[in-house]
Amino acid sequence: MNIPDNLKYTKDHEWIRIDGEFGYIGITDFAQGELGDIVFIEIETAGETLKKGEVFGTIEAVKTVSDLFMPVSGEVLEVNADLESSPDQVNKDPYGKGWMVRIRIVDISEADSLLTPEQYKALIGA
Repeated sequence: MNIPDNLKYTKDHEWIRIDGEFGYIGITDFAQGELGDIVFIEIETAGETLKKGEVFGTIEAVKTVSDLFMPVSGEVLEVNADLESSPDQVNKDPYGKGWMVRIRIVDISEADSLLTPEQYKALIGA
């Protein structure tokens, strides 16, 4: 199970890579494995400012459709356009080419309540 040390995690299996006032968000390797083959990702929140815990999009796999939740409050600056034609990038490279949105973080202190890699490993039993 791939759980990079440079990320923060949510109990809903999203990750965020914080770079100054910006963040990249996606779903974890564990989540993509549980979902199975990802066939469609819908994110229509570009330009919106969302609160921590709000839904920023949905991810559809062969088995199910799941909501995607904001790990911290922020303005959605960019959606990974490559996922429109290749949603399977989330299966192949969830922490790299499979990122979903880039945000401008509103309140960096919200990241303090996210899970560390060790806490996330304990959550999923890894």
